Amino acid sequence: MPHRLSRRLLVQGALASATTLGLATQSLAQSARLSFDQWVAAFRPRALARGVSETTYDRVMKGLKPDTRVYALQAYQPEFREETWQYLNRRVSDWRIVAGKEKAREYAALLARVEKDYGVDRFLLLALWGVESSFGDPQVQKSFMRPIFPALAALAWGEPRRRNYWEKELLNALVIVERGWSTPAEMNGSWAGAMGHTQWMPEVWLNIGLDYDGDGRVSPFGKPDDALASTARYLIERGKYRRGEHWGYEVRGASRSGGNRSYAAWQAAGVTRANGEAFPQPKATAKLWVPVAGGPAFLIGQNFFSVRSYNPSMNYALAIAHLSDRLRGQGPLVRSFPGGERVLTMTELQEVQSLLTKYGYDTGGIDGKVGNATMQAVRNYQTKIGFEPADGYPGLKLLQRLRQGP
Repeated sequence: MPHRLSRRLLVQGALASATTLGLATQSLAQSARLSFDQWVAAFRPRALARGVSETTYDRVMKGLKPDTRVYALQAYQPEFREETWQYLNRRVSDWRIVAGKEKAREYAALLARVEKDYGVDRFLLLALWGVESSFGDPQVQKSFMRPIFPALAALAWGEPRRRNYWEKELLNALVIVERGWSTPAEMNGSWAGAMGHTQWMPEVWLNIGLDYDGDGRVSPFGKPDDALASTARYLIERGKYRRGEHWGYEVRGASRSGGNRSYAAWQAAGVTRANGEAFPQPKATAKLWVPVAGGPAFLIGQNFFSVRSYNPSMNYALAIAHLSDRLRGQGPLVRSFPGGERVLTMTELQEVQSLLTKYGYDTGGIDGKVGNATMQAVRNYQTKIGFEPADGYPGLKLLQRLRQGP
């Protein structure tokens, strides 16, 4: 991965480029100068130069068929235009809070050990785990993951704009197999090659991964030990996480930014925590951020931006940060977003899914979790009945309409 770019930035950049150019599957494949089999043979010396043995290369690459579906996936993703409050509600959902608290109890000893060794807040790690893979939910793996070698090989062979990046990630994946850390059969992930509990790209697996459970290999699969400890290491080394500091706080009384200040300085300027509690570390520094005019305001510190290094989205970082607070027992945001709705309970979301299923829409299950299948079902229903906006968001207004019938 090129210097100083985050784990997922190039993946998102590739998606944006493909969307802009609108290249189709066939045209991407035809951009390759060699047939796939010829390319596999020509790529072999590069793998051997990286320390991949001939045996490993043949085991992985011989007879491999490129997963050319990745070109279409790269060029098209379901577009759900979410407001900030919708984005947060989906990720800081009732299901994630309930499931996350259960995981906090189940893995209390592991989380305490990681927190002691690396200083990264256990609830921040839990939140990231929950958003990235629904706490390692097997159904997520089954429904949304694919073998990464056919995917990465297709991108390295036939994706012209970021070919160098995809070639490097394919080489990284081959080195992982060479080291005996995993097998091609186990290495399932996203179309771009992100894998496991906290969605590592091969480069991250290879360079940041830790054998935290001491089984002789580094793995983002199976037990979450390696995944959580390595993610803590990522936040420290690449996100510059600061031990002992909170990510930030929802505040009130903020009328202007004033740049980066200590919490004590902010308080002197009339800015207080929205829940009325004191700032526990008055010497720590933060800056003011108001995501939406008229909505909640936040003081955000370095550890907010550490989370953002994992995915370069302010809304993503806010969702992780807010979910971490909910998992530690804090309440919802004090101030509402303009036009926002409260988060549906898990029971209410299951009712949405049940009614949509009854009306002939496939939600992917009645489980109280909102994935792309549920959002697509919602949008199809909204479009059919003329519900505006047809944004795919399963909220309170939609539930009230569903209760009226198809």
